[in-house]
Amino acid sequence: MDDLIISVFYEIDNFCKEFIPYMEQQCIQTGDKPVPLELPGRLTLSEAMAICTVFHLSGYRTFKWFYQELVLKNYRKFFPNLVSYNRFVELMPYTALPMVFFAHSRCGKCTGISFADSTTIDVCDSHRIQQHRVFKDIAQRGKSSTGWFYGFKLHISINDRGEILNFCLTCGNKDDRNPEVMGHITKNIFGKLFADKGYISKKLAGQLQKNGIQLVTKQKKNSKTKSLMELSDKILLRKRAVIESVNDFLKNICQIEHSRHRNCCNFVVNLVSGIAAYSFLPKKPSIQPWNNAIPCRIL
Repeated sequence: MDDLIISVFYEIDNFCKEFIPYMEQQCIQTGDKPVPLELPGRLTLSEAMAICTVFHLSGYRTFKWFYQELVLKNYRKFFPNLVSYNRFVELMPYTALPMVFFAHSRCGKCTGISFADSTTIDVCDSHRIQQHRVFKDIAQRGKSSTGWFYGFKLHISINDRGEILNFCLTCGNKDDRNPEVMGHITKNIFGKLFADKGYISKKLAGQLQKNGIQLVTKQKKNSKTKSLMELSDKILLRKRAVIESVNDFLKNICQIEHSRHRNCCNFVVNLVSGIAAYSFLPKKPSIQPWNNAIPCRIL
C-alpha cells in the first residue's frame, strides 16, 4: 500500500506542477477571476487529491472510516500536515476542478477498437425521491435495462485494453445517442466503435462516419434492412461485455456510486477520483490478443 501511495502522489504532484501555472495563465489572458487552486490551509492540493484517489483503491467502503482509521493513524509519515476529517471534507470541493483534468490526463489511447456504454449513478433509492434534497432539480429519473432509477448517467468509451478513453456525466434522462454526449466520448477515437442496441441510429452512424468512426451494433430482429457483418465484427461484438466489466470495476471496486452525498461538489470529487483511481489498477478487464481471439469456427 505504501508503494501505491507514493506512485499516486508522484503522478498527481507532477500534474499539479503543470496544471496550476497553466490555469493561472488562462485566467490572466481571459480576464477571469483567479481560480482558487491552492487549498486555504497547510495541506497542499497534491496531498488532498492523492488522499481522495487512494481511498478508491484502499477497499474501505466509506471515506470517513478510511480517513479516520487509516490516514490519520498510519499515513502521517506521508502527509505530515494532515487536518481533521471535518476540515478535510470542507477542503474537498477545491479539488474538484483539478481532479477532472487529472482524470482526463490519465485516459488511455485509442487502438482502433473501442467500446461505448453508459451506466447509472443512483443518488438515492427510488422510494425516497420525494424526500431527496441534495440533488433536487439536478438529478433526473431515467430508465435503464434494469428498470427506473433516479440520478445520473456515466457515459464512457474504452479501448480493447480496458483503458478509459473518454467519460461524460449527464442527467439520468439523457439519451445515450445524444450528439453532444457521443461527440464527447468519441473525441480522438478512430476505427470501429462497438456498442449495444441502444445506440442504433442511422443519423448517429452517419455523423460518426464523417469523423472516421464506424459504429458497429447488433441488428434488431424486426429490422427491415439487414446487412451482412464481417466475421471479425461479430467476434468483437461478443467481446463487448468487457465494458460492462469496466463499469462493474468502477462501481464495486473504485466505489464511484453511493447514496450518502451531502454536497454536489463532493459528489463530483468522489466520482472523478474513482475514475482516476481506476487508471492505477494493475489489472483491467481486456479482450484477448487478436491472434487468440478468433476461433477456428463460429457455432
